[in-house]
Amino acid sequence: MNPMNPVLDAMVPPMNPVPDAVVPPMSGALRRSARNPRYFADASGRVVYLTGSHTWHNLQDIGPSYPPSGFDYDAFLDFLDKRGHNMFRLWAWEQTRWTPDQDTDDFWFYPHVYQRTGPGLALDGQPRFDVSRLNQAYFDRMRDRVMRAGTRGIYVAVMLFEGWSVSFPKGSNSARNPWHGHPFNAQNNINGIDGDTNHDDSGDEINTLAIAEVTQLQKTLVRKVIDTVGDLDNVLYEVSNESPADSIAWQNAMIDFVHDYEAGKPKQHPVGLTVPYPGGDNTALFASPADWISPRGDLENPGATDGSKVILWDTDHLCGVCGSTSWVWKSLTSGLNPLFMDGDDSNGNYWVFRPTDTRWDAVRQNLGYARRLADALDLGAMTPQPALASSRYCLAATGAGAAYVVFVPSGSTVSVDLTGAAGTLAVEWLDPATGARTTGTTVAGGAPRTLTAPVSSGAVLYLHH
Repeated sequence: MNPMNPVLDAMVPPMNPVPDAVVPPMSGALRRSARNPRYFADASGRVVYLTGSHTWHNLQDIGPSYPPSGFDYDAFLDFLDKRGHNMFRLWAWEQTRWTPDQDTDDFWFYPHVYQRTGPGLALDGQPRFDVSRLNQAYFDRMRDRVMRAGTRGIYVAVMLFEGWSVSFPKGSNSARNPWHGHPFNAQNNINGIDGDTNHDDSGDEINTLAIAEVTQLQKTLVRKVIDTVGDLDNVLYEVSNESPADSIAWQNAMIDFVHDYEAGKPKQHPVGLTVPYPGGDNTALFASPADWISPRGDLENPGATDGSKVILWDTDHLCGVCGSTSWVWKSLTSGLNPLFMDGDDSNGNYWVFRPTDTRWDAVRQNLGYARRLADALDLGAMTPQPALASSRYCLAATGAGAAYVVFVPSGSTVSVDLTGAAGTLAVEWLDPATGARTTGTTVAGGAPRTLTAPVSSGAVLYLHH
């Protein structure tokens, strides 16, 4: 350990670049930071930088048998812990069977929101649903998984609905329509609910406000989710993953409904809106009542945030299963909270989570490095200031508490304008490729300075008093 390097030592000790850390106890539900609305803060006012990996199986089991084999949730939490992650999205699938990106009928999701009572069989060959009766086992599992994440200091975005369960075609295989496995398909329930009123073999209508009976059933589900996990501190809500482009009015109504219902509860939690697919418009996200958003964009050119929304910069909406170490550090220095869609995209199989697959280890590890560094910063005072660094990636606070985090994506030198910093600043470097950290020679503030990294390509610079 290097006593001159307390921050990076905490991030990257010898032989273990992402150590087990003492997680500050959660202090109330998250809310947008009053000091810096790019981020969430807890009840004590401490800014909480959110970052981590998520995968499709972490609430319901998915696989080729009914019911599918269980997901090793404890191993998933261990995986996040080991890498220093503190957030994931809890995926909720509405269909029971089929997805258009799998060339098989044997593709199941379990458990389900509603009870399968019959009489009669649904299109998937199992008993039809009674959509007036919620399945308590589903909600018991949800609560258990959110609580267990909370004991690890991990926040969970609880997904309420899933656009890929209702809209068709979104994938390449027209024979595997997920709408055929949806409880609101008229052939799948005993209640006379028909979510396909235009009869185009797709359930887009249920992601609008067009069917009053469906909207009321959805609100009943939302109330049940809030009653199930709303007393926990580590909760965020996400209305729906990538619902159709005409879903915005419905999603905004659901956001308002969550806010109104939680207003009478002891705790209120942030509600999020992810970009619709296809044809999603980021403008609608920024204009929404959402507390956080996940827009689409350019993975490697995010642009500095202005603080109008908390942005969870999720590869799921940027490019799918993808990512790079530079994406992680560009996110941090741009005021973004990065999330990684962690799955196997080999041979078109997007549904396998392989934590032992080393292809994405550099991304996973750097998310942890970034979170460790962010926890050491006064993020409430720091804003993206690209003009201060020749690399254009700089998160900075000037004045008495001056601090700078600069990402240098290429080359080894960077110029940083330290006019706003008085006195001498410590210099620390992190190599994203290895996790190695180096203490540099101190530098005087008060003017632009040029610094040279100890690595030739890609480095993170941290300057502070």
